[in-house]
Amino acid sequence: MFAQETVDLTATVFTEAYYFFTVALMWLLHVGFMTYEAGVSRRKNVMATAIKNILTIAVVTPTFYYLGWWAYFCMQEGLLPTTTADGNQPEGSGFYFCGDGYGLGWDASMGPNLGDNITAVFWAAFVLFAWTTGSIMSGAIIERVRTSAYLWLTALMGGLIWVIAAAWGWSYGGWLTLHFGYHDFAASGLVHGVAGIFTLGVLFNLGPRIGRYDRDGNARSFKPHNLHMTLQGLMLIFTGFYAFYAACLAITANQVPGWANIYFSPATLGAITLTITMGFAGGFAGGYFFSQRDPFWTISGGLAGVVAVSAGADIYSPSLVFILAFLMAGFAYYVGSFLENKMRLDDAVGAVAVHGFAGFTGVILLGIFASGYPTGAYNVETTLLGQLVGVAAMFPLAFLSGYGASWILKKLNLLRVLPAVELEGLDIAEYGEDFFPEMGVRGEVIVEADGTNVPAEVVLRQAMADAMAVSNGHEIDLTKEEADDGHISV
Repeated sequence: MFAQETVDLTATVFTEAYYFFTVALMWLLHVGFMTYEAGVSRRKNVMATAIKNILTIAVVTPTFYYLGWWAYFCMQEGLLPTTTADGNQPEGSGFYFCGDGYGLGWDASMGPNLGDNITAVFWAAFVLFAWTTGSIMSGAIIERVRTSAYLWLTALMGGLIWVIAAAWGWSYGGWLTLHFGYHDFAASGLVHGVAGIFTLGVLFNLGPRIGRYDRDGNARSFKPHNLHMTLQGLMLIFTGFYAFYAACLAITANQVPGWANIYFSPATLGAITLTITMGFAGGFAGGYFFSQRDPFWTISGGLAGVVAVSAGADIYSPSLVFILAFLMAGFAYYVGSFLENKMRLDDAVGAVAVHGFAGFTGVILLGIFASGYPTGAYNVETTLLGQLVGVAAMFPLAFLSGYGASWILKKLNLLRVLPAVELEGLDIAEYGEDFFPEMGVRGEVIVEADGTNVPAEVVLRQAMADAMAVSNGHEIDLTKEEADDGHISV
């Protein structure tokens, strides 16, 4: 008896420590996102971009605490809260865990419970996932979104929308899992896909940055103020990915012997270690090859590759992972180019392609390459149809919520900063300070569609004149000399 109690206590302490340290390491994801986005930003927007990432934590955490965790357990059968299958709540669970059936026994207050070593640290792992959804959107909409608008949007997505998708297909009691065998081990669709497509809806309302497209609709390029910082940020994100994957394992020894995935099907740390490492390798190779040595897309290809194989990270063979990651890096590159050049979608970091489309495509690929795999405690077989049903449910959930929420903010004139603020830079407008005073902004250039470098001031002043001409009904064409005369801060 004593020996068994010792074994149980050891397993409990190990599980608690395991999730605690995955949470600590997942902080690197958000260090990386902040560094990555600050590097992509132009100098006049660096601090505003960095602070926006920090505030993501400030608003998503309480939203998830009071709303998201409840939604995960209470919306597993749809958009309406439900109780357990027999209509009763687990004894002692309180309203908070109204539909889980797990018997976790934590009160609705979610306060400290010294008899529960697991729930709080597992909750924290979910919080880190929630921050990630906000950070995915954050980079795409830099340099023109109001901070307040971003915080409302990230609270909605991080605190509720992705959680609903997780309730449906990232739990062994979700309707997608139970009825369709939906399988998405490390959240290709549930985190990355939902966040990317939510962002797509926001971008349609937000519009491109001033000067991003010329009069013929050709895309200009805004050079990052520090591409080395951007690459470093992505490498930090990749480091945090190992902890992200590890946190997707369920190791509650009292419920399931050994290691399992979030559906309580067998999984191991060894399997996911092979997957993530081969995924990055294949993605880097694909990004380098398809983008023809573009530094940004080389490293972004690594991210797209891993996102795409995350759905099957617990069961894919390493060779398959490398091939899929290689090809999906190219897929993300071409989708990103199409969105930028054909749809005039100003996604500053390619988040819609890398996370949204690569993520949901990864869900479909799982249905092709792992069809017949038993998922969940009830061993429902994974099928291509089931994966497609999952995409069909989550894609509109993400897009319509992102589009609808941003449309409301746009109609209230709360979505985008004023043109003068965008031209001058958000750092000065929001913090009253130029954080790079010794460098100035006259050295900044914008790359025209034909590859020509043009002083940023000329392009942005002309773009501003074009925007004004739309409402005034006449055209304005400024020469470089005219643009230089009567200098404005950009």
